[in-house]
Amino acid sequence: MPKVAILDDYAGVALQVADWSPVQKRAEVTVFDRHMSEDEAADALRTFDVVCTLRERMAFPRSLIERLPDLKLITIVGRSLPNLDTAAAGERGILVAHSDFAHPRFRSMRDATPELAWGLMIATVRNLAEEHRNMRAGGWQSSAGMTLSGKTLGLVGLGRVGRRMAEYAAAFGMEVLAWSQNLTEEAAASVGARRVEKASLFESSDVVSIHLVLSERTRGLVGEAELALMKPHAYLINTSRGPIVDEAVLIAALEAGRIAGAGLDVYDDEPLPKDHRLRLLANVTLSPHLGYVTREMLGAFYSDTVESVVAWLDGAPIRIANPEALQRR
Repeated sequence: MPKVAILDDYAGVALQVADWSPVQKRAEVTVFDRHMSEDEAADALRTFDVVCTLRERMAFPRSLIERLPDLKLITIVGRSLPNLDTAAAGERGILVAHSDFAHPRFRSMRDATPELAWGLMIATVRNLAEEHRNMRAGGWQSSAGMTLSGKTLGLVGLGRVGRRMAEYAAAFGMEVLAWSQNLTEEAAASVGARRVEKASLFESSDVVSIHLVLSERTRGLVGEAELALMKPHAYLINTSRGPIVDEAVLIAALEAGRIAGAGLDVYDDEPLPKDHRLRLLANVTLSPHLGYVTREMLGAFYSDTVESVVAWLDGAPIRIANPEALQRR
């Protein structure tokens, strides 16, 4: 019987939010609920035929793929996975099956991340995490926050998530500035935002929120020069990808009080190491990459995964990202 591994199910919901019975009738399904190092994964997954990944939680470099002799199928969420060596998989005849984001089940994608980003913004500017810790310790209020109404929100990126953020900002009575390399004035105006240059956005905004895809062009895009432009009372929110912001420079700015604070859902290294300096800063609100983590989104992800695994079991694999692997099977 084929062996199927569901990886990094931190919340323990994979088997609840989707119907895995079509797979369980024909394969042995094992759920791994904690993150594994490469060596741990090489040992734990050595005899598995299928591994089901969730976004970038588990990296699959060539060095790991070559240590999994029985692996035949990797399912991914999205059309590609930056930390998966698709070429190495293809060379070994391992199929990589991607998601169908055009399916109606993915409609909740429109809201999951922007809702988290907006909640993180409010928690950050009102210092909710620190006040929560204070209350748990028997204390009472110890800080004064900032209202969003009448303030300026700077959106770095105005794609699907950024546009939704602009809509939320309008409801809160905020002025919205926007910038990205290819953003036009017309596109910004269509959601009530004003297109400005990057420097102007960082200088003028009370809150800067990052909404870009990580690429070589955006890696390190927010660095010392950008943070130096921000007002001392301004906040930075990042729910996109950690490496878009120079983490060391951000930590230095936060420790020195050069900006008021930050709300972060993404990091250079995930899971965030237990001894990371960000965990020690009182002016940072942290969440563990929850942007897409809703029952609705996970249900959509895992339903797609089930379809991919069943199709492979039927001998008719679908949504294959590396079709060259079909010739090596």
